[in-house]
Amino acid sequence: MKFKNIAILIFVLLILDQALKLWVKTSMCLDESIEILPWFHLHFVENNGAAFGMQLNTSGAIDWGKLLLSLFRIVMIGGLGYYIHYLNNAARRTPRGVIVGLVLIMAGAIGNLIDSMFYGMIFTASTPLSVATLGEGYSTFLMGKVVDMFYFPLFQWNSVPSWLSFLVDYNNYFFGAIFNLADAYISVAVVYLMLFHYRFFMEEE
Repeated sequence: MKFKNIAILIFVLLILDQALKLWVKTSMCLDESIEILPWFHLHFVENNGAAFGMQLNTSGAIDWGKLLLSLFRIVMIGGLGYYIHYLNNAARRTPRGVIVGLVLIMAGAIGNLIDSMFYGMIFTASTPLSVATLGEGYSTFLMGKVVDMFYFPLFQWNSVPSWLSFLVDYNNYFFGAIFNLADAYISVAVVYLMLFHYRFFMEEE
């Protein structure tokens, strides 16, 4: 797969991710929800942590968990970029699907890193009573919050076992996690690569 095509794909994926996040951030109050379908809502939340709204609980003047996660994303993006370049130029032909899957993961990581790097510097804080605007930032470099919005309350699971409680929200609706497009890129790519290209990675070893 040509480098130009890889760059274009990453650019398009990032534009889609950031356009949706910017619209949500500047159009909705924190915790506001728009029902698209009974089982699909746009529900605006922000998180300091990893994918699907998971939080990193830290204390102190510096949010070390947030900082370490941002630094990890930077290292991962660099490693993925090198690996994609290596596979794309290897003597053995790499299936196009493998490259596309890795590009999806890379674009997802970059998309969430952009939130962390810049949103805290360029936007005012979102609150349940006010919509954020461009202006004095609410945080510093790498300390911005990640914007999430996809919520799928498919059904209410009142008898959920405690060890599966992370799958439901506070009203016991499955699927409880709220996530963004970048998270979806990563999740879809990981499942796709595991299902259809696991042999390639086993042979790589």
